[in-house]
Amino acid sequence: MKISRFGVVSLVVVAIVAAAAWYFRPRTEEASSLPVQDASNPTFVGSAPQAPKSPALTPVTPAPPIRHPVQAIQQNEPESAVAKVRSLPTLEESDPRLKEDLGTLLGRKKVEQFFLLDNFVRRVVSTVDNLGRDHAPPMMWPVHPSPGRFSTLPRSDGEIINPDNGQRYSALVQFIETVNPRQVVQLYVSLYPLFQQAYVEMGYPQGYFNDRLIAVIDQMLSTPIVEEPLHVALVNVKGPYQSERPWTRYEFVDEKLEDLTAGQKILLRTGPSNHRRLRAKLIEYRNLLTKAAMPATAKQ
Repeated sequence: MKISRFGVVSLVVVAIVAAAAWYFRPRTEEASSLPVQDASNPTFVGSAPQAPKSPALTPVTPAPPIRHPVQAIQQNEPESAVAKVRSLPTLEESDPRLKEDLGTLLGRKKVEQFFLLDNFVRRVVSTVDNLGRDHAPPMMWPVHPSPGRFSTLPRSDGEIINPDNGQRYSALVQFIETVNPRQVVQLYVSLYPLFQQAYVEMGYPQGYFNDRLIAVIDQMLSTPIVEEPLHVALVNVKGPYQSERPWTRYEFVDEKLEDLTAGQKILLRTGPSNHRRLRAKLIEYRNLLTKAAMPATAKQ
């Protein structure tokens, strides 16, 4: 099937997960690098040259099978204006194309309100990957930070997340709910080679970005919806300098919640109402991205 019959996603799953993410809590993350191994030159011994020694054979680990191929994404709706078949820009020159396509799909004012478009593809890939890890560094988020700041309320049994904190995310959640998921998936698929290239360059030469995207969505869908107030505690950092953003150092008192991934904790901080609404959109996008059954842990 031609790519024009497919769709477009990371951009809005990035609005759901990513956009939601930075909106909810920036953290820090470590960088990783891959070692490079050099082969040695053949050596000769004595007066007569010997056959060069065969270099030690390094077992080649086959790439894992692709679980959720983009080519399997099918679309019965008429193709959107942003999913037309046309040549792709290079990754380094993709920002103008993304600005144009996102503006057509979402509206120029909304794009400017929510997104950071410089190095956008790499921001999306980094954000999606980090949402499934312990920390999500803020410098690569593809969206603007939310207005206001994270707030808590003191109680006799400790601090809880302020119930009004969820209002900070209302505009974002409403925006996510107004976007057409099918058109988003169309755009994602039409630009997928750029996302895959960025994922490989990030340090996953045998990885497949769409598989990682589905895995992170499934992680987030497994996040428990907590109705009761969530207790948090401010982590003390010793040193001569005072933090300019102390509200970013809150952690969940419940160790099971604190051990969740960055993306899961983001959903918890949005509050139960927003959590349900975002969860519903994640399920909708997952159904468009893959026909694979949802893991039991992601069902609630």
